[in-house]
Amino acid sequence: MFFYLSKKIAVPNNVKLKCISWNKDQGFIACGGEDGLLKVLRLETQTDDSKLRGLAAPSNLSMNQNLEGHSGAVQVVTWNEQYQKLTTSDQNGLIIVWMLYKGSWYEEMINNRNKSVVRSMSWNADGQKICIVYEDGAVIVGSVDGNRIWGKDLKGIQLCHVTWSADSKILLFGMANGEIHIYDNQGNFIMKMKLNCLVNVTGAISIAGIHWYHGTEGYVEPDCPCLAICFDNGRCQIMRHENDQNPVLIDTGMYVVGIQWNHIGSVLAVAGSQKVVTQDKDINIVQFYTPFGEHLGTLKVPGKQMCSLSWEGGGLKIALAVDSFIYFANIRPDYKWGYCSNTVVYAYTRPDRPEYCVVFWDTKNNEKYVKYVKSLISITTCGDFCILATKADENHPQFVLVLCNSIGTPLDPKYIDLVPLFVAMTKTHVIAASKEAFYTWQYRVAKKLTALEINQITRSRKEGRERIYHVDDVPSGSVDGVFDYSKAVQGTRDPICAITASDKTLIVGRESGVIQRYSFPNVALIQKYSLDCRACQLSLNCNSSRLAIIDIAGVLTFFDLDTRVTDSTGQQVVGELLKLERKDVWDMKWAKDNPDLFAMMEKTRMYVFRNLDPEEPIQTSGYICNFEDLEIKSVLLDEILKNPEHPSKDYLMNFEIRSLRDSRALIEKVGIEDASQFIEDNPHPRLWRLLAEAALQKLDLYTAQQAFVHCKDYQGIKFVKLLGNLQSESMKQAEVTAYFGRFEDAERMYQDMDRRDLAIGLRIKLGDWFRVLHLLKTGSGDADDSLLEQANNAIGDYFADRQKWQNAVQYYVKGRNQERLAECYYMLEDYEGLENLANSLPENHKLLPEIAQMFVRVGMCEQAVSAFLKCNQPKAAVDTCVHLNQWNKAVELAKSHSMKEIGSLLARYASHLLEKNKTLDAIELYRKASYFFDAAKLMYKIADEEAKKRTKPLRVKKLYVLSALLIEQYHEQMKNAQRCKVKGKNSEATSALAGLLEEEVLSTTSRFTDNAWRGAEAYHFFILAQRQLYEGYVDTALKTALHLRDYEDIIPSVEIYSLLALCACASRAFGTCSKAFIKLESLETLSAEQKQQYEDLALEIFTKHTPKDNRKSELNSLLEGGEGKLPTCIATGSPIIEYQFWVCKVCKHYVLAQEISNYNFCPLCHSSVE
Repeated sequence: MFFYLSKKIAVPNNVKLKCISWNKDQGFIACGGEDGLLKVLRLETQTDDSKLRGLAAPSNLSMNQNLEGHSGAVQVVTWNEQYQKLTTSDQNGLIIVWMLYKGSWYEEMINNRNKSVVRSMSWNADGQKICIVYEDGAVIVGSVDGNRIWGKDLKGIQLCHVTWSADSKILLFGMANGEIHIYDNQGNFIMKMKLNCLVNVTGAISIAGIHWYHGTEGYVEPDCPCLAICFDNGRCQIMRHENDQNPVLIDTGMYVVGIQWNHIGSVLAVAGSQKVVTQDKDINIVQFYTPFGEHLGTLKVPGKQMCSLSWEGGGLKIALAVDSFIYFANIRPDYKWGYCSNTVVYAYTRPDRPEYCVVFWDTKNNEKYVKYVKSLISITTCGDFCILATKADENHPQFVLVLCNSIGTPLDPKYIDLVPLFVAMTKTHVIAASKEAFYTWQYRVAKKLTALEINQITRSRKEGRERIYHVDDVPSGSVDGVFDYSKAVQGTRDPICAITASDKTLIVGRESGVIQRYSFPNVALIQKYSLDCRACQLSLNCNSSRLAIIDIAGVLTFFDLDTRVTDSTGQQVVGELLKLERKDVWDMKWAKDNPDLFAMMEKTRMYVFRNLDPEEPIQTSGYICNFEDLEIKSVLLDEILKNPEHPSKDYLMNFEIRSLRDSRALIEKVGIEDASQFIEDNPHPRLWRLLAEAALQKLDLYTAQQAFVHCKDYQGIKFVKLLGNLQSESMKQAEVTAYFGRFEDAERMYQDMDRRDLAIGLRIKLGDWFRVLHLLKTGSGDADDSLLEQANNAIGDYFADRQKWQNAVQYYVKGRNQERLAECYYMLEDYEGLENLANSLPENHKLLPEIAQMFVRVGMCEQAVSAFLKCNQPKAAVDTCVHLNQWNKAVELAKSHSMKEIGSLLARYASHLLEKNKTLDAIELYRKASYFFDAAKLMYKIADEEAKKRTKPLRVKKLYVLSALLIEQYHEQMKNAQRCKVKGKNSEATSALAGLLEEEVLSTTSRFTDNAWRGAEAYHFFILAQRQLYEGYVDTALKTALHLRDYEDIIPSVEIYSLLALCACASRAFGTCSKAFIKLESLETLSAEQKQQYEDLALEIFTKHTPKDNRKSELNSLLEGGEGKLPTCIATGSPIIEYQFWVCKVCKHYVLAQEISNYNFCPLCHSSVE
């Protein structure tokens, strides 16, 4: 951080100033002094030149108003920025509140206690309340509109300072005896503050200043110290909060008159005076500190006595009241920033986030990428990469070096146990140094390197990629740098204060002024030099021969590392301090391509030096990004950080150095020959390139070729040769026009020469296919078909890259690009178009499998299969069917293409389902695959299990019906298979018979195929009998119940005979009832108790009724079994004795002709009645 005095304003009549305050928002400066002096000034920059921005712009007083009203010396001035009010008070205790009206300040309110003098006033953070403290202990808290909120007299206490906390809940009162008391916002005493900085201090002391930064612009890091308290003896403490037991302690070693934080709480300025041994009088100084007590620097100020200081709102200037003058000093902050491959990287804090916001601003495309980084220490850049040095964790003393590319993508984080106070970077290595040791890390990035660099890397890679060296060690370049962090904690008497590195040299600066030079990347100490300054910034030129040193006082010196000179003792030494010395320097940059060129920033001027001779300065306050090709790129970081979220290209400055400007002027005004002579005297590739381009414009090919040779531009030489082979001057002119990027003009020239082909060729080279298409269509004659296709496809690619698939399709169709068409249809979800495309492709086309896969991905089985079959991939087609659960299709395909493995695959999947107890899923799988027999077996099994559970009979019947229907489908399948086999041979009957015979062979394992409908019949009659019984048709119910005797293997006997006994009893067929009871009593499945119950019931019935049937003749036929059994009507349960009846086509069961008219569906299998 650098500071220098920039302006001085004298107060008329030499009136001595007492206080000064700078309004942070509106920029007004109020200063109070003796004899009632109160002035409000305003500095404004007025410039029309866009390059003169920030500190470089001249500033003039746009306001200089005397405010009349005070008679005594004005001692306190304080701003209320939110409400644009100024509050002032004088030695007589008079308080005046001033307001701004039409550009001038007027009295708004006056208050005078007439008892005591006001020592301090403080507005709270939101500007709503003011606290005023009087010397006699009186405290008044008032509102912004002038109303008194509360007042209090602190008896026997002399007050001299007051400040609010950020949340306005706490008030700190500073006493004349140096004590600080903590009160709440209602004036209730809480406690005395512990003042650690006054330990071992004797004698009378007073408070020089209390300033509590309110965090309005965010904090440098979470839990950052923000409450600064300083005493006149120079002792200072910075606290995190009012009860901080472990504050940061500073001994400034000066007599202090005032302190103030800058606008973001990152720098504390302490103003006062210091005794100098060599001089009688004290000198005025301002010391600058970080919130953690690190000393940033000292600013010396002329004059007898400084009395007050105040920061400007942007933190770039500071105003100092000295005697009867206001001095202004410019501040050059140590921004965290860097520049890599057209990208400016900068960091700032935001009030709403605890982290640093790091912005990667691509200046070429004007795009920005934002990263949030916790506890950022520094940003270092080199080439295309950047290193963010951060603290790993608040509680753990570990640090991270994060390697990022130019858009902020972290490539490689490296955790180290060493504080990276200083970081340098080369193309291959990162060097981080603490005060005692330095660490080297060879980072890896996927980037082209030259053979020499690769050789260096491979050599060092063998020895490991990380090393640590202590600053007092003398490494020899072999394997001394063991990776041992214990070196990092060993102390040193002479700490490191700066480092820099190039590809072959590493320079370490120490506080004593010693400069250590090491070879690199194999670190070996080559030389030690002694200088008379403490370096703050070191920089090596492009060939590592010279070192630039900026010391802590802003003095720039140069050191020649290799020159051998004889010193005063007559001994030969290596290294010489050059004569050049510049003061107030805050930035410098060597040219990347010339070891004698460098640019430096001195106050608000940029100087370019060649061989230590300066060119005329340029007014600017930018930080230098880059210096190469005789051009300096600088960035106005001050302006960018005023609105960091929206950086503007206006804040990037490009400056051409004098030789480039002169050469350009010579070429334009004098001519190529003279310019050529000048450039030969001052050679540089950029100047030769300038000459080559000028010679090309004038078609002076000889000079152009010579110039291209000098700047080693092989493409340029080839281009000149090409021009030499052209006969026509206009053709040469057109080529040169195209070479300079004026393509519209070049195209027009080609067309004027009637060379449409060259115009098209030019546009093809540029990739401007829209223009190519336009030229192809508008020209006379036939357009080249292949070129047309190429243009259409390229335009299709253009739209496809931007995901405008609809537009892309139109051009791909014209360009007959089937591959990209398929992709577009897929992206558009136009599956019909994709299907049509697949149909239009010839068989075995290489695109078909790809299209098929697209269909598979969206579950379109049929289209995928046809595409696979078209490209002769039946296996893939079958796999697709399996994948999409289309098993019937899979089996069909497997059979038609004689694939054996489908059966095993099916079985495996089915067993997997059965293991998971998903029997119905397995049935569905078999059914879809047309394995009806296996499906039927499983269904029959389920029906049996359900029957055993004694669940709803109707559900069990349905399950048996489903099983039987599957068996019917199986019969049909077998018949059809045989029919196909014996086609054209014998009659249909023969084929059906053959099918049945084969089926007989296959199904010997299970007999349920023969009488598949038995289960369904059993439960059908069981339900029917009960329904008839409940409806009162007792005779028909008995007839139906009698059929159940044939199904004892399906329905438990106890249920059959219980129902039969019930129906018989209801029908008064007691003979049948008696037989049913006899059967029940003889059942082995019943317990003795149950049998006894049946016997008792039988006894009760048959003691009243004779066990004989009344209508024997009707029941006889039913009771007798045997061969001549009549078919049964499944609607009524009665035997069919007539010739007219209906047969179900599905289950082959009968219904009486007069009954079927009542049904739309078959009573048994529920198939529709036709």
